[in-house]
Amino acid sequence: MMHPPIFDVCAADAAVTALLGTDPTRLWPFDDAPQGGALPYAVWQIIPGGSPENYLADRPDVDSFMLQVDVYAGSVASVTAVAEALRDAIEGHAYIVRWGAQDTSPETGHRHISFDVDWMVHR
Repeated sequence: MMHPPIFDVCAADAAVTALLGTDPTRLWPFDDAPQGGALPYAVWQIIPGGSPENYLADRPDVDSFMLQVDVYAGSVASVTAVAEALRDAIEGHAYIVRWGAQDTSPETGHRHISFDVDWMVHR
């Protein structure tokens, strides 16, 4: 697998789908979020820094990915609830390594929270 299973893990979590829905679950790869889509939603992207777990005697059996997750919602309470649900779903499978921005878009008024994840994927 050349991508971490973030969608599968989060879409299987009842707390996440209670907030981000099903069919579709509003957790999109970075460039796939629909323009003007329903709130709240989250996007993720692979950021530079991941690598295969290299060995001298064998091929890698683990790929390491660094992800940035961005959550958008109409209120502080909603964006916080989604970020916490995603955190709780992800932490059983990967490591949250950075809490990022908490801000409000001047263009849309949408609230935003960002965090980074290190995800080790066994081949």
